[in-house]
Amino acid sequence: MKRLLTYAILVAGLAGSAHAKDVTIGAIIPLSGASATQGEDQRRGMELALEKINVNGGVLGGKLSIITEDSAGRAPTALDAAKKLVTVDNVPVLIGEFSSGITIPVGEYIAQQKKVHLNVASTSIDVRKIKGDFYSVIGLDDVSGAFSAQDAIDRGAKKVAVIAPNNAYGQGIADAFAKKFKELGGEVAASIMYTEGQTSYRRELQQLEKSAPDMYVYTAYGKESATINREAFELGLTDTPWYAMYITMCTADSDPKYIEGQIGMDLNYVGPSGADYQAAYKKQYNGDFLSTFNGFAYDAVMMAAAAINKAQSDDPAAIAAALAEIGKKYDGVTGEIAFDDEHQRVTQPYLKLKIASGKVASN
Repeated sequence: MKRLLTYAILVAGLAGSAHAKDVTIGAIIPLSGASATQGEDQRRGMELALEKINVNGGVLGGKLSIITEDSAGRAPTALDAAKKLVTVDNVPVLIGEFSSGITIPVGEYIAQQKKVHLNVASTSIDVRKIKGDFYSVIGLDDVSGAFSAQDAIDRGAKKVAVIAPNNAYGQGIADAFAKKFKELGGEVAASIMYTEGQTSYRRELQQLEKSAPDMYVYTAYGKESATINREAFELGLTDTPWYAMYITMCTADSDPKYIEGQIGMDLNYVGPSGADYQAAYKKQYNGDFLSTFNGFAYDAVMMAAAAINKAQSDDPAAIAAALAEIGKKYDGVTGEIAFDDEHQRVTQPYLKLKIASGKVASN
């Protein structure tokens, strides 16, 4: 009898292990190019999520892995990466990209391939046009632009000059800002959409200066904003207040002397349940967050794992159905995540910040 019992236990154990399954998902982020700092920060968030998931049992009884591809901040490169992840690696879930102008064509391709797509950084309202199983764990620019306008008014701005990248993200947030700012009684004296990848923005900055604003309002990717901030300082434009929309992105790669005193807004990237995550990040990487975007990448991986386990499958359709259920109310490190009927995050809290002694601080 004892021998039969031992045999039954052995068979049950083998059967259980036979059903265990490793799962691999994909990510496309900018590990080089203008937004490399933010991309590295996202990679760190995903790495910490993977570690936690696998320490706590993984998915489907096996291990979760991520194949991460570098978009280099270019749409053609990102599309090639998406095609490789879909057709060669056959991943059921993809995360990324960073820029809205890249996420939109990539998202349209992923939707055509009937895979699950999690948006962790792109905030243009045009991402709503992406159909299929596309989910945003980050709030969109119709909310952030209006928040920025109200914040600028509250800080005493009456006449502003705006500069932003000439892409889906820049156009969306600049338009949302201008609409709200004018509704509040402010004047947008000048608005310039700059071409990405320039070596100098002096011409654009000098055009803005002619409008004699009482505040400059800008948003730019890390390395491009470093050039804008340096040249604005050299031209003497920083004697007038500078307001940054997504201030950590705008200042992460800039010399502290060029950005001292800047004010602005950013994502409230640590929610009520995010303290342990923030502590784990600091311990793992011996320093503070590189940007405000790592927690959204972390939440996306955690939600993908939860959906895979809830579905008990790595089938994209089953994962999407489970994700829709989880997304009714998910307690993420960036706060509560709930999706609307178009799979977009319903609420996104923001912070009012400043650069003081070279560091980001509350304001």
